[in-house]
Amino acid sequence: MTTILHIDSSARSGISGEDAYGSHTRRLSARFVERWRQARPDSRIVYRDVGQNPPAPVSGRWIHAAFTPPEAREPWMNEVLRESDALVDELIAADIIVAGVPMYNFAPPAQFKAYIDNIVRVGRTFGFDRSRAGKPYWPMLADADKRLLIVSARGDYGYDSGQADYANHVEASVRTAFAYIGITDVQSIAAEYDEFGGERLQQSLAEAESAVARVADEWLAQTA
Repeated sequence: MTTILHIDSSARSGISGEDAYGSHTRRLSARFVERWRQARPDSRIVYRDVGQNPPAPVSGRWIHAAFTPPEAREPWMNEVLRESDALVDELIAADIIVAGVPMYNFAPPAQFKAYIDNIVRVGRTFGFDRSRAGKPYWPMLADADKRLLIVSARGDYGYDSGQADYANHVEASVRTAFAYIGITDVQSIAAEYDEFGGERLQQSLAEAESAVARVADEWLAQTA
């Protein structure tokens, strides 16, 4: 049975096309999950809305706790890491991660950055050993056969290979963080022209939805 971790990080609570001022990334991430569920109704779907319920940002106490060996942690350290542990557990249990990550000022929303900071955990998703030959860091999920789909939305256009690709720090930063912990099988899809509206936005959304369906069908075929 496939487990999908469905993450939304948009500050908008609704879905575009259904709700006034709804989110395009919520629309795209939901389309993937809906298509998968139609084909594999027995799949397990775990939903995490970090846009509406963001994880606590990393603090000095969090860092102190995370870098203290588990056997040496004081009770308060386990409490500080409780939310992070839950997020890491969800990630480890997932076969597929579908992440809705809109572009806010050229980068992921702060809510999603807080999520990343909570799942990139020493001893849980990456290893660290000062005495290790070569790099002291290594990804702990490299052999877990996980896949990540990033669905994004942008107000302007040309952020993939055009006038503004140099300013796109969404997919690159998300790919880098997930690759660091060992998740490198990644696809990304984005809708553009949100600030323009009209036919260009609708065409971009239609193309993004088709791409989402295509990725879902490809992954379904590979897990048959």
